[in-house]
Amino acid sequence: MANQNAKGWRRVIFAFGYSMNGLKACFAHEEAFRQEIFLLIFFIPLALWFGETPVERAILIGSLLIVPIVELLNSAIEANVDRVGLERHELSGRAKDIASAAVFSSIAFCVVNWALILIPKWV
Repeated sequence: MANQNAKGWRRVIFAFGYSMNGLKACFAHEEAFRQEIFLLIFFIPLALWFGETPVERAILIGSLLIVPIVELLNSAIEANVDRVGLERHELSGRAKDIASAAVFSSIAFCVVNWALILIPKWV
């Protein structure tokens, strides 16, 4: 690990830098992550508009933010599996499929939250 001896604020600053590097790498190399970020830019203002209470806004925005967070984890798993080897292996495929299922579940969670909050307002 880099900067193992960093303590206090130096460690926090290094950790922040590594996190920004991860976000940049995911944005540069993962089309799905870019799409989710662009959708966030569109949907966050809608969440602020449609949410009538602070709790509704928090639920709408929070469920949106979970999707790219899970996509980051999915991308990390896929990169790790691909680093080990590109040949087909049952466990590698299973790991990627499970990570993909986590992304799908986060999207479903988001859709359900939006539906539960918005549909009663329109019916």
